[in-house]
Amino acid sequence: MIELWYSIIGLLPFTWVSYEFMKNALLAVIIVTPCFGLVGTMVVGNRMAFFSDVIGHSALTGIAIGVILGFTDVRPVMIIFAVILSVSINIILEKTKASSDTVIGVFSASTVALGVALLSRGGSFNKYSVFLIGDILSVTRMEIFYLVLLLAGVVLFWIFFGSYLALISVEPSLAYDRAISPFVVKTLFSILVALVVILSIRWVGLLIINSLFILPAASARLVSGSLKDYYFRSMYISMLSGISGLIISFYTGSACGATIVLCSAAVYISILVVKGLRRSAGW
Repeated sequence: MIELWYSIIGLLPFTWVSYEFMKNALLAVIIVTPCFGLVGTMVVGNRMAFFSDVIGHSALTGIAIGVILGFTDVRPVMIIFAVILSVSINIILEKTKASSDTVIGVFSASTVALGVALLSRGGSFNKYSVFLIGDILSVTRMEIFYLVLLLAGVVLFWIFFGSYLALISVEPSLAYDRAISPFVVKTLFSILVALVVILSIRWVGLLIINSLFILPAASARLVSGSLKDYYFRSMYISMLSGISGLIISFYTGSACGATIVLCSAAVYISILVVKGLRRSAGW
């Protein structure tokens, strides 16, 4: 299948298609950006922007634990730690009814500080800077396969729980009449967010990964007339920003993840400006 992709993309009349790492990166962007676009709609709808940011920053502690345990590939440890963290936050919020900003803030400060403290021992923090900035050009064929599984998981979650999660975001009290507890659904969604963050953080970078959830969804929300339209527009904007950012970064030599975020921000600002001009003109 991937060889077919190479054959098709190689027909494009651009210089960058002659590089295998760009072909891999483009395929990875096409696969992973719909995940951010779709999951981002519910991150915004359920006011979980701070939560997804915490999961991203918790990657530092996951890396540190993996290094201490002697793992060559620390990503499995990062995933386990992020899942445990997301479940723990939901349990504490459910049991204590404490302010979500306060609880998430405590976890955020603690995990970041612990991760930096452990990784900075002996001055070895620099070699983990790739997780801060990201490098999607380093994605391999096997990692693309993992991203395909991630996209399949996101789609399946939306098929079974998408409408339920949307109901929770609009009117939580109505969800208690359903067979599944809202706590269970929100916890499953939190785990899904954790998986999307950790499985893509190496290529996007934890410093900006939260922006990829927020910006496409925020842009789509401004121009969507229905929930279905909202989902598809968010995925489309996310994918468009991802492809544009990848190509621009190739020619400018800038960090790909940051360039993608800037493209997403440009889309959001453009929509705001156009809507403002229309209101001023009375359209």
